[in-house]
Amino acid sequence: MKPVQTVAERLIDNVSQVLIGKRNEIRLTVIGLLCQGHLLLEDVPGVGKTMMAKAMARSLGLNFSRIQFTPDMLPSDVTGVSIFNQGSRQFEFRAGPIFAQIVLADEVNRATPKTQAALLEAMEEKQVTVDGITYQLEPPFMVLATQNPIEYEGTFPLPEAQLDRFLLRLRLGYPTPQEEIAMLESQQVRHPLTAISQVVTAEELVNAQKAVRNVYVNDDMKKYIVDIVTATRSHPDIYLGASPRGALSLFRAAQARAAVAGRDHVIPDDVKALAEPTLAHRVIVGPTARLKEITSRSIILSLMNAIPVPGATVGVRPVTIS
Repeated sequence: MKPVQTVAERLIDNVSQVLIGKRNEIRLTVIGLLCQGHLLLEDVPGVGKTMMAKAMARSLGLNFSRIQFTPDMLPSDVTGVSIFNQGSRQFEFRAGPIFAQIVLADEVNRATPKTQAALLEAMEEKQVTVDGITYQLEPPFMVLATQNPIEYEGTFPLPEAQLDRFLLRLRLGYPTPQEEIAMLESQQVRHPLTAISQVVTAEELVNAQKAVRNVYVNDDMKKYIVDIVTATRSHPDIYLGASPRGALSLFRAAQARAAVAGRDHVIPDDVKALAEPTLAHRVIVGPTARLKEITSRSIILSLMNAIPVPGATVGVRPVTIS
C-alpha cells in the first residue's frame, strides 16, 4: 500500500498549504477521493469549504467546474440542454457543468429539490441522461458539495436519497486563534491557492483507487461493520436507519483509511474513526429525540461504545467527540 500512502500524503501536504490546521479533514477528503465517493462539506459560511474543493482540484490537475446553486436554477442548468441548430437542422447537446471530473456543487441546499435531483444519476451511476440519451462522465468523477446549515433562510434540506449518495459528511469548524493568525499571515500578500500546483496525476489517482479495493477485510471486520449499520435500524431514537449503501460506504472508507496509513488490512480503529462521518447523515432522528436535542452524531458515537470491537474480551474503549 506504499504507492497509495505516497499519493495521499502528497495531496494532504499540498492542500494543507491553503487550509491551515485542517489536516484531519483534508485526510478524510482524500479518503473519499480514493473510494471514488462524493463528499458533503457542511458548515457555516467562511470556514474554507469552497477553498477545500478548489485546492483539491488544483492538486489533481483534473477538469474542474463550479456550480453555484440558487433557488431559480433549473435541472438543465446542471446537466445541459439540447439546442436546435438551424444550420444542420438537428438538435445538438450542450453539456452542462456536471461534465467535469471534479465538480464543486457550491451551496447545494439553496437549489430546489427538483434541481438537486439532477445530481442523483451522475453521483450514483457516473452518467447523465438528457432527452432520452445517456452520456457517460469522464473518470475519475467526484462531487464536492457544500452547504450551510439548514437553519439558514433560503435553503432547502437535502432529501434522504440525495444524502445517501454522499460517502462522507464533513464539518471544518472554526480555526484556533493560532491557526487563524497563521491564516492571516499566509494571505497578507497573496492567496496561497495561487501557489498550489498539481502533485498527483490522473493515472496515479486511478491506480491508487484500484489498489484500495485490494485492501484485506477479514470476516470479523465485515461483521463489525454490519453490526453497526444494523444497530441504527433498531435504535429507539432513530426513525430511519442507515441503508445497505451505508454499510458499503463504511467498508470502502475503512479500506481507504488503511491504505492511507500504509496497511494492507483493515483494523477496528479504521471502522471506528469513519463510522460517524459515514453514517450520521444517513439516519433520520425521531421527532421525540429531536425535541431532546439528540443528534445523529451522538447516536452513532453511543453505538460505537456499545457494540463490542472484534477481538476485545473486556469492555470497549469509549469514543470521544474530537
